[in-house]
Amino acid sequence: MSKSQAKSTPMTSQAAARIQSATAKANGGQVKAGSFAAVAQRAAATNQGGAAKGSK
Repeated sequence: MSKSQAKSTPMTSQAAARIQSATAKANGGQVKAGSFAAVAQRAAATNQGGAAKGSK
């Protein structure tokens, strides 16, 4: 299945929190800007209609 045919599931805040938690645990409590966890958090905020921190 090509990427354009794949079903898209919106990122939820709960899923982003799990990703961010796992990343922080693996990196001594740090989540770097631009990491997958940070991008997931921004996507969740966008999907909920909220502005992501640092967005324009």
